[in-house]
Amino acid sequence: MKPAPFAYRKAHSLDEAVALMGQHKDARLLAGGQSLIATLNMRLSSPSLLVDINGISGLDRIEVKDGMVEIGALVRHVQAERSETIATVAPLIARAMPHIAHAAIRNRGTVGGSIAFADPAAELPACLLALGGDVLAAGPAGRRTIKADDFFKGLFETALEPDDVLTGIRVPAADANTRIGFAELARRHGDYAIVGLAASARADGPKLKDVRLAFFGVGDTPLRARAAEAALAGGDVEAAVAALDLAPHDDVQASADVKKHLAGVLLKRVAQQLMEPRA
Repeated sequence: MKPAPFAYRKAHSLDEAVALMGQHKDARLLAGGQSLIATLNMRLSSPSLLVDINGISGLDRIEVKDGMVEIGALVRHVQAERSETIATVAPLIARAMPHIAHAAIRNRGTVGGSIAFADPAAELPACLLALGGDVLAAGPAGRRTIKADDFFKGLFETALEPDDVLTGIRVPAADANTRIGFAELARRHGDYAIVGLAASARADGPKLKDVRLAFFGVGDTPLRARAAEAALAGGDVEAAVAALDLAPHDDVQASADVKKHLAGVLLKRVAQQLMEPRA
C-alpha cells in the first residue's frame, strides 16, 4: 500500500519544529521512521504534514552530567548499542539494545522515536520506567521534564501534547551499588516480546532496595509490579512471584494465562541478575 498524500518540511531548529507542530495539529514528527513509515503505508496514520527533525543539531548526543545520563532523541539504536558511555553508566539500556528488532531497524530507529511511539511490547519504554528516568520535551511554553512514571498513559498514548517535540531521555548514572536485570521471551530473536522484564535496584548489603520492576508485553503500557518489588526487596523471590498482580489480555502471541506464567519465570531469572555485583 501507499500512504495518503502529505506535505514535508525539514526543521533546522527545535523552535522551528515546535512552531510547525503548532501550526498543523495533525502533523507527525519524522526521526528514524521505522514505525511511522509502516503506519503511513497501512494508512493507520494520515498526517497532513511530516516534520523531519533529523536536521536539528544536538539531538544525537549522549552526555553524562550531574549524575545523570542524557540520551538525545535522535540517538540511533545502533549508536546506543555501541556506546561505551551507555555500557558503563546506563547498563540496563545497553543490555536491552540487542533485543530491539533487527540490525537494519536498529541502524535507523531512534531512542526518542521508541519512547514517543510507546509500544507496550517495546524494550526501551520499560527500561526508562525501570530506571525511574525522565522524558525531556519542548513545546510552545518551553522545555519541560516528565517523569517516566507519569509519561505512559495508555495504548500508544503518552503525556506529550500534540505540539510537543520529545528531545531526549535522562536516567540516573549507574554506580558500584547499581543492580540491573533484563530478560524477555519472544518467538524468535528480534520479534516483539511475548513478555519482558526490565529491572533496577540498589545493593543494600546482601539485600536490595529501591527495586523497580517494569514488565512489557502484558498491558497497554509498560507496568510496574509494586507488590513484587516490595517482596523482592525483602529477599523473598517466591513471595515476589506470588505477589505479581499483572492482568494481561489474550493476544496473537499467547493467552493471558501463559503470559502470567511467563512473567513469573522472567521474574525469577531477573531476580538472580539483580543480586549479581556489577562487573
